[in-house]
Amino acid sequence: MRSVRARAALGATLVVAVALVAAGLAVLLVLRANLIDQADLQAEVVAREVAGELATGAPYREVEPDDEEDHPVQVVDEEGRVVLVSKELRAVTGTGASGVTPVPAASPSPGDDDGDDGGEEARPGRGQVSDDDPDFSDGTATVDRTTADYRFAAVEATTPEGVTLTVYAGAPLAAEQEAVDTVRGAMLTGLPVLLVVVAGVTWLVTRRALRPVEGIRREMAAITASEDLARRVPEPGSRDEIAALARTTNETLRVLEASVERQRRFVADASHELRSPIASLRTQLEVAEAHPELLDLPGAVADTVRLQALAADLLLLARLDAGEKPGGGTVELGALVREEVSQRTGDRIAVAVEVPEGGAFEVNGSRGQLSRVVGNLLDNAQRHAETDVAVSVAADGRGVRVEVRDDGAGVPEEERERIFERFVRLDDARSRDEGGAGLGLAIARDVAVRHGGTLTVHRAEGGGAAFRLRLPRAARRT
Repeated sequence: MRSVRARAALGATLVVAVALVAAGLAVLLVLRANLIDQADLQAEVVAREVAGELATGAPYREVEPDDEEDHPVQVVDEEGRVVLVSKELRAVTGTGASGVTPVPAASPSPGDDDGDDGGEEARPGRGQVSDDDPDFSDGTATVDRTTADYRFAAVEATTPEGVTLTVYAGAPLAAEQEAVDTVRGAMLTGLPVLLVVVAGVTWLVTRRALRPVEGIRREMAAITASEDLARRVPEPGSRDEIAALARTTNETLRVLEASVERQRRFVADASHELRSPIASLRTQLEVAEAHPELLDLPGAVADTVRLQALAADLLLLARLDAGEKPGGGTVELGALVREEVSQRTGDRIAVAVEVPEGGAFEVNGSRGQLSRVVGNLLDNAQRHAETDVAVSVAADGRGVRVEVRDDGAGVPEEERERIFERFVRLDDARSRDEGGAGLGLAIARDVAVRHGGTLTVHRAEGGGAAFRLRLPRAARRT
């Protein structure tokens, strides 16, 4: 029962079994009701036929019902005495009286000439048969030593002498029982066979439908064992849920492959970037150990600072890749930009600040990470600018926009996405010390995305590059 096929086959079999049992019971009930209605009709016809003869004044001994063997008749008077029975009737139950021996009929009581006793239920008039629906009852009758079940109809009639009689005529239920038993037997015989067929068909159909799933499972197991993320699971040609599952699985594998490849490149590039300052610092220290007078202390300090900055950038990227969420504080971007620029008094190019007075540019997030974004954008602008660097803060719809502009050569349109990749430099002709490690813009975009914003690069109005940081405005507290 751990197999999907087994559970599907069992579930389908149970559902079909319940449906068939319910349908079979309904068929049996309807069939029995129809057969009983037919027996009622036959009994009523015979009862009214005998009642009609009695109403016309026919003597009891001359009344002979048709087909007495199949439709036994018993007639009782107002006192419950049997006055007429079928010739072959030997015993009866379910009628007005249990006797089968006729007795002489009593004379009508005085005052009954109009057929109404004045206080009891109205009876048929003289020489009439009741028009009311007959009463029906179940009983048994022994006709010529054969006892069987019957359906009896009771019809009243009043003779010309004013005697009200009740005629009980029966219709056999043997045919009804035989038909119901036949249908029940056929259902009991056919139901197991049908359930076996349903279970088998469901098993085969489910196995065929799940065959692509088994192929996907085997391929995923092979990918796990080989660690080859370039492999893909087979996609069936059908357009069903399994095909959608295969496509989604392949999309997941593609994303996972890209992520793993990105991590591998990141580790390789980080190792390469770290190797250079560490090797330089080690060389200087080894030279200083052998020849103290040749120690380049400023160079060693510069290499150490560069190594420290690179390590900090790598640690921040590792935290961002691990899904570190920004803090839940509120940051005023206008004040943050002014503070960041005020700390750059010794930069090569002074930074012009454009922040409207009295503006409220609050966003939610980490002040340290957003300060790193602004600092990285200003570092990038000052590295490429000729004479002018400017930063502005303004409202942008429901968000806040920070724009950093320079008058340098700008960024070619085909490179405007690649520059945000890690360890990418467009200024390969520059030295590593001047050009940086190629992580500043990658960190800036990752932080912007983690804060629900965007970071893009455009061409500035006066030439050069314009980096635009958009962040959603912080909700006002009431």
